[in-house]
Amino acid sequence: GAMKTDSITMTLLCDYYGELLTEKQKTYFDLYYNQDLSLSEIAEQESISRQGVHDTISRAEALLQDMERATGCVARERRLRHALEEICEAARQLSSSADPSVQSCARRILTAAASVKE
Repeated sequence: GAMKTDSITMTLLCDYYGELLTEKQKTYFDLYYNQDLSLSEIAEQESISRQGVHDTISRAEALLQDMERATGCVARERRLRHALEEICEAARQLSSSADPSVQSCARRILTAAASVKE
């Protein structure tokens, strides 16, 4: 719907901060963002008004966004992921070097990067 905020970001925020939501907020959020139900479908399924569903999801979104503003975990995760991709790409280029010691360093970089990704 029109109100749907960037799904990928919202899902990431929920992965980080979802434990702060009430059970009801978690349920509606999951139905809306992960199961892709409309507000009307959720309202029907949960026997409450569409406005009630809207308000609950809006509060959940606001809480998740507030936590991200305060802690920046998701932004940091994205920067880290991007940096690791750059590191791995450079290491892969180095690994094709004719110099065995450069190849060995490249392998060490890739191994270290892989351990961070887990």
